[in-house]
Amino acid sequence: MKEMESPPMPEFEMNDPRLSLMDGASSQVPIIAPELEKQKEIASDRNQPLDDRLEAYEDILDSEVGDTTFSRARNIEREVGLRQIYFKFEGGNPTGTQKDRIAFAQSMDALRRGFDAITVATCGNYGVAVALAASMAGLHCIIYIPEGYHTKRVQEMRGYGAEIIPVPGDYENAVTVSQARAESGEIYDANPGGDNTALQLKAYGEVAYEIYDELRDAPGVVALPVSNGTTLAGIYKGFLSLYRRGKTSRMPRMFAGSSHGKNPIVRAFMKNTFQCEDLRPERIRGTRINEPLINWHATDGDHALEALKNTRGWTSHASDKAMVSFSRLLSNLEGLNVLPASTAGLIALVECHRKAPLPGDRYVVVLTGRKS
Repeated sequence: MKEMESPPMPEFEMNDPRLSLMDGASSQVPIIAPELEKQKEIASDRNQPLDDRLEAYEDILDSEVGDTTFSRARNIEREVGLRQIYFKFEGGNPTGTQKDRIAFAQSMDALRRGFDAITVATCGNYGVAVALAASMAGLHCIIYIPEGYHTKRVQEMRGYGAEIIPVPGDYENAVTVSQARAESGEIYDANPGGDNTALQLKAYGEVAYEIYDELRDAPGVVALPVSNGTTLAGIYKGFLSLYRRGKTSRMPRMFAGSSHGKNPIVRAFMKNTFQCEDLRPERIRGTRINEPLINWHATDGDHALEALKNTRGWTSHASDKAMVSFSRLLSNLEGLNVLPASTAGLIALVECHRKAPLPGDRYVVVLTGRKS
């Protein structure tokens, strides 16, 4: 087989304002369909009966969240030398990422259980998703952001009525502070790794069901970016449920891509260890490109590592330069505007194929964020 050539890696400057993408996906316009305004009014009105609010909120969730674009990437296939690549584009969710799936699921859970407020730590995208979902459920939203981060999405969060609280330290410390606030104030905790992990995994499992609806079986591989590991673990759980119920003939292999040396899941898989180990925080250096991927502690890392090991998966590092290059490639060849970090799974798929050619099959790449 002819040796594959790497996709072109265009030159760029890290201070280029066009690359100010720190966890900054782009929301849809309008954010929800105009015909759902009545449901929005009912769901967010605390004076309405709870059953009516839940029914209205479920209408919004069913209509606006999930069921994202699934398409074959023929031009990318020709570029990388691998047939039957399909893109699952999560940028079609209201705030532009897969985070809407868990944000809306948890806000509905909070509403059902009688909470008046919800809290989360974020560097950008997840905060916007929770702020939007909470506003539509009539919940007060409290968002903790590491004070050293500067995401352009803060204004969106405030626009949905969220209370923004900067805290010292990194994202992991912001999670700790947010969780403590939830425990002390009877506030719903929407952070990963808490009591609601099962609900989050189930919400991301919907991605697997939607892929199955398109292919009528499991693909050979599902490739995606990985950070905390929640999305990967949830998709794996979804396919595991389908397989156990006899809906699919097999389990897909799970492929994960992340920034070089900055993710505990990828490191643990490459070292063939049985569980994730925290990285040294002082060695983690974020950029405007890799920020959505990096962390020294992977909250749901062991769940994701289990998924990789159980499916004979694959992991790969993705440099900032490669992610920017692939993002531009997707824009030029497929007309998809994605955050560079979203391409880490595609990079992992291409890297695996380059090292050992993959057989004829169907390959699904989950693209997690939309760039404006």
